[in-house]
Amino acid sequence: MLLYNLIWSTVIPVIIALSMTGLRGRKAERLGIRLPVPIDRVGSIWLHALSVGEVISAAPLIEKLRCLAPSRPILLSVSTEAGMKVAGERLADRVDRLFYMPLDLWWNWERLISRLKPSIFLLVETDVWPALLRMLNRRNIPCLLVNGRISPSTYRNYKRFAFIVRRIFANFSLCMMQSQIDGRRLMNVKVGCPVAVSGNIKFDRRWKRLGREERSTWLNLMGYTPDDRVWVAGSTHRGEEEIILEVFLRLRKILPDLKLILAPRRMDDCARAHDTARKKGLKAVLRSELPRDDKTGDLVILNTIGELERIYGLAAVSFVGGSLVPFGGHNLLEPAAHGSAVFFGPHTYNFVEMADMLISAGGGARVNDGEGLYVAMKALLMDPGRCLEAGRRAEGFVAANSGALSRVSAMILESLSHREELRTEDSTSSRIS
Repeated sequence: MLLYNLIWSTVIPVIIALSMTGLRGRKAERLGIRLPVPIDRVGSIWLHALSVGEVISAAPLIEKLRCLAPSRPILLSVSTEAGMKVAGERLADRVDRLFYMPLDLWWNWERLISRLKPSIFLLVETDVWPALLRMLNRRNIPCLLVNGRISPSTYRNYKRFAFIVRRIFANFSLCMMQSQIDGRRLMNVKVGCPVAVSGNIKFDRRWKRLGREERSTWLNLMGYTPDDRVWVAGSTHRGEEEIILEVFLRLRKILPDLKLILAPRRMDDCARAHDTARKKGLKAVLRSELPRDDKTGDLVILNTIGELERIYGLAAVSFVGGSLVPFGGHNLLEPAAHGSAVFFGPHTYNFVEMADMLISAGGGARVNDGEGLYVAMKALLMDPGRCLEAGRRAEGFVAANSGALSRVSAMILESLSHREELRTEDSTSSRIS
């Protein structure tokens, strides 16, 4: 830890020197120059969510904790601009403080912890900060990992650097993992802290299907009609957009009413996908250019943040990206919860159990490549009854696997209660002595 702090102490002055012209907003918060307004009472619950996916995971937990512990301030920190945007839109009125997590600098944490007065720290899924965890542990503030998952590459690194990983995870009071696979991987590293398999709290989001009016609004915006069949390809990565567009061109020859909404994972890839579509002779438009007087035509490139989840509600069929390329896949629940049949590629190691369970439920299918995607989608779209049934099964899969939120919140409250008991005992001992 001394070496870790020394490295930060050496690097940060250089970063500050290079950034002196613009130390405002996110930069100032990340460097700890500007900290959140102090909390006026002790006992707060501090959650940290790295980016958009983690913020979405944290949302139902925040609502649950609001109900179970209404008197406690709830604080949410994020690391990315995209995460802050989504948190601001969805959670700003449900948390007492929303701020950027400072970099893991030892001199930041004393000031930040004194301002926030947390009784517990909840790390949602990922973004481990060793110095912060150590400081919280020294102050006897429980640190819990919520909705944890361990990808194969992370698992390999954890085993390779097991000595360091064990020292970091020793600061956790409890690690609540999404699946049996994640739990076994963490226990195999012998991290030295309690590990529980609580399930995935993403299943417990309050999923709201599109109503008739909202659906009509989205279709009108896209330039589509109620009779059009919509394919939503979400969270795609480089190398996948080309495959998606080729499959779409082939399907359009036999299904002229098919429309595509393509949502690259990175906003930087939207313009490239747009150019690629046009070079293939497709009439494409960026979502930011809508509405337009003329009809959109073949496809819309979704270059906005925070809309994909609702747009999945338009889909007769969906594809979830990061899976035809070796990234590990993305969350399959959003399209499934909207009653859309879900396709994905062979690389789903970030969601192994979820993918297998969705296939078993009859709501999703794994394809190996572009040809497999074309064949599978053609078969489903040519049979409307089967397509509708697959969508119903996908929605049922989401409903059947809820319950993790109750287990996770119970463990959090138990940790809080145990800490309060210890504080009471310490206070009593001090008065007696």
